[in-house]
Amino acid sequence: MRHAALALFFCVLSLPALAEERKGRARVSANGLYSVRMVDSGAGKCRLEVTKESGPAWHLEQCVGTVDDYYFVSNDGERVWVLWPLVEKGKAKPAPRTKKKGKQPKGPPGWAVEVLVAGQYTREGQRVLERRLTDVVPSKLLTEVRQMTHHLKWLEGTLGIPGKGPRLTDGGVVEFEPVGGVTQQLHF
Repeated sequence: MRHAALALFFCVLSLPALAEERKGRARVSANGLYSVRMVDSGAGKCRLEVTKESGPAWHLEQCVGTVDDYYFVSNDGERVWVLWPLVEKGKAKPAPRTKKKGKQPKGPPGWAVEVLVAGQYTREGQRVLERRLTDVVPSKLLTEVRQMTHHLKWLEGTLGIPGKGPRLTDGGVVEFEPVGGVTQQLHF
């Protein structure tokens, strides 16, 4: 009797852990054969799932983003682009000293230089391509980036920023608009 009560107690304790699993929105490849989504199992455990019409194609036990990020799979199902609309600010580097007082150094601010906003992953979990904020938003338009205390919002159509959201074209190209910018493309 005591063992049965203990087993029941542990079953009840495990129910909230099962309920914590969150699944991201599944997105389909341009040719319609594959789909991709992120599954968050809680406690830092994530799974990137790529499925084919007939069932699972492959999965990656790695957190390459959150369930709220945007995932796009290639037509062959081998690669995935991830767009991170909410990213941590980079560490601001001290401004270099200039000889003339009041003159600002040229180039993007320190908080924008090292910030990754997109990455392409293989089925083995290798990041083979990446894009930084300064790759997709010109320096003169960085003032349009929404700065929060520790994070940045940079992608139109997401997180309350007006505009078109990221999308996959019929040609298998990921298109998106950064704030204040023009349409950008990511190719597989």
